[in-house]
Amino acid sequence: MLASVPSFVLASASPARRRLLETAGIYPTVCQSNFDESQIQLSDAVELVKTLAEKKAEVVKNRYQDVLILGCDSVLSFAGEIYGKPESAQVAIARWQAMRGNTGLLYTGHSLIDLRQNKKITRCATTKVYFANISDRIIEDYIATGESLKCAGSFALEGKGGFFIEKIEGCHSNVIGLSMPLLAEMINELGYSITAFWQD
Repeated sequence: MLASVPSFVLASASPARRRLLETAGIYPTVCQSNFDESQIQLSDAVELVKTLAEKKAEVVKNRYQDVLILGCDSVLSFAGEIYGKPESAQVAIARWQAMRGNTGLLYTGHSLIDLRQNKKITRCATTKVYFANISDRIIEDYIATGESLKCAGSFALEGKGGFFIEKIEGCHSNVIGLSMPLLAEMINELGYSITAFWQD
């Protein structure tokens, strides 16, 4: 293992991803990439999130030296469709009416760029999500909170949306936007220990 570690940069404006890292003792510098996601049109969910994660990290890398940059992107695959953040409350309601009582797959792409070693690793984590069979009234009340409009798949597991997720199969934190076990594996692959990034 390498003795010293570079500073950690999160190329995402997601408060949920930042909270996951900070709760686990990693306090990243947050640098929003502002990458235009509409530039990437891919029908395969895994390739889509991996490509977007890479692009977000790459946009940020020119602003730093000797840092480790993490880019992420999440989508939900349901009934052959790929769902990012809903464009409107009406779209979110329609999605929930289709998803209730069914299952979807949440994909999160993770891309780590190590500027110290000039290396890049990109991976994807997948989690199966079981949606509760909730009423139209509850769907409308939930969408009215505005929470779903900020999230891939129109729900936040760590927020009010958690009431309506019956169970998951796979990594819990992946559904929030960042697979902690996968991140540890990727950091280890680069020659660092995840524990070296912990701060008091």
